[in-house]
Amino acid sequence: MKDFSREVFFRTARSGGKGGQNVNKVETMAEAWWCITDSHHFTPEEKELLLDKLKNKINKDGYLIIKSSETRSQLENKQIALSKMMTLVEKSLIIPKKRKPTKISKAAKEKRLESKRREAFKKQLRKKDW
Repeated sequence: MKDFSREVFFRTARSGGKGGQNVNKVETMAEAWWCITDSHHFTPEEKELLLDKLKNKINKDGYLIIKSSETRSQLENKQIALSKMMTLVEKSLIIPKKRKPTKISKAAKEKRLESKRREAFKKQLRKKDW
């Protein structure tokens, strides 16, 4: 995985939730911002792939934004946001294999039809002829 962490910058804000006075005073929520189009670590093809797969997480200016407010420590939240971003980018760069269509073998078809015939015969035997 390419280390693009030098291109990421952080913004902080006051996070909500538990924490009492700490939440009201300290900016612990961290947002990791990264501009995919300005990155020097990825090829144009990789950038296109990232822009396509992460389009719901990219703002109109082209920044991928990941937020974290899990802990009461700003530094930890920055590390969490950065690691989330790294894994997200890593997963987005994986190109899934194409599915090869396969056919059911004649033997498998015949086996299925034979079992259907057996079941039908069993039910015929249960019927009462009046």
